[in-house]
Amino acid sequence: MRNPRSGRPSRHQRAQSSGGREGGGAPAGSCWLFGTHAVAAALTNPRRVFQRLLVTEGEHPAILAAHEAGATLRVEPEIVQRAKLDELLGDEAVHQGVAALVKLLPNLSLEDALERPGPVLVLDQVTDPRNVGAILRSAAAFGAACLVVQDRNAPEETAVLAKAASGALETVPMVREVNLSRAIEALQKAGCWTVGLDAGGGLLDGPSFENRRVALVLGAEGKGLRRLTRESCDEIAGLYMPGEMESLNVSVAAAVGLYELARVRMPSTYQPAATKKPT
Repeated sequence: MRNPRSGRPSRHQRAQSSGGREGGGAPAGSCWLFGTHAVAAALTNPRRVFQRLLVTEGEHPAILAAHEAGATLRVEPEIVQRAKLDELLGDEAVHQGVAALVKLLPNLSLEDALERPGPVLVLDQVTDPRNVGAILRSAAAFGAACLVVQDRNAPEETAVLAKAASGALETVPMVREVNLSRAIEALQKAGCWTVGLDAGGGLLDGPSFENRRVALVLGAEGKGLRRLTRESCDEIAGLYMPGEMESLNVSVAAAVGLYELARVRMPSTYQPAATKKPT
């Protein structure tokens, strides 16, 4: 566990100060999650510690989905009126009749995260929680090992991020590092070929990385990769875009980049996971 910088609040303290924006002022080290997919995924995650589970009906789809996945509820559901959730989470929260007060997930070390298979995503000061959530969702869809962010310039674990991730926050580790350049160096020492996804290089060609593990490094919209981050990468590559747009939203760029890396493993015939018969 890293020591926080002098004079700077810890991640759990920062979560307490921002809790009121997304859920009634969660206690230090906790946050509110809402929405069927986000809460159902949290219920199936054995690493999640629940403090409260509020639902508008006893057989809420989130609970049913967790049971179907083989999860055992570790908290007693509280049945409340929808107006209670509106009051607690705010009128703009699309909570779908379910909310959970949970402890923040423990930060996984980069070394431990790299034991998981798949490519790695590195975000250079991407601060929008919806973008980060969407990137987590793509990371889960394409089998990425983890998402590496700079702790100081990345969004906290919040309901908005979790809802955008649609459950992926529970399955794809977010590794928080103090120094992104050192994290990139650690990835390189661990055998990852680091590719900065930005203009000014060649085209990202998935098959050319067939025998290498890739870490895609993406910068914030508008600013792109910072100079030091860019210089730390093994190479810079862009996406093939024959149309009139010169850039993509960072979450879309992450999805396209991950798809390009996955092309080499694409089977000749494909059956979507939802229609596969259990074995």
